[in-house]
Amino acid sequence: MPVKVLLDSNFLMVPAQFHVDIFQGLESALNTRIECLILPQTLEELERLAARRAEKGREAQLALRLADRCTVLSHRAKPGKPADDIILEVATDERLVVATNDSALRKRLREAGIAVAYLRKKAYVALEGVPMV
Repeated sequence: MPVKVLLDSNFLMVPAQFHVDIFQGLESALNTRIECLILPQTLEELERLAARRAEKGREAQLALRLADRCTVLSHRAKPGKPADDIILEVATDERLVVATNDSALRKRLREAGIAVAYLRKKAYVALEGVPMV
């Protein structure tokens, strides 16, 4: 059974920024097959970024193509609720690993006992914590 991993928008942009295969990296870090999940709010954020003409827009366009490999979770959140709060809530409720490079979110997830995958040394995916199964 694959480990379920919730991907944050900044993690989906890693391949465009650092040329790292995040899917292979996650499987290596977790030492098992994975099932990638994404929130609708994350897709919306990437779509807003992709509309830009600058480099971030091109990175977000690639991230959106990669997001096609993920299952979109149907999570209803209160309008205006911060994305990090939603990620923390869903990861706790569903017992998911979270893939993010956001240091503040990583800290909150670690404090909640959630395993976190992140890009280390701009070269490979590392894991903090133990995935709940």
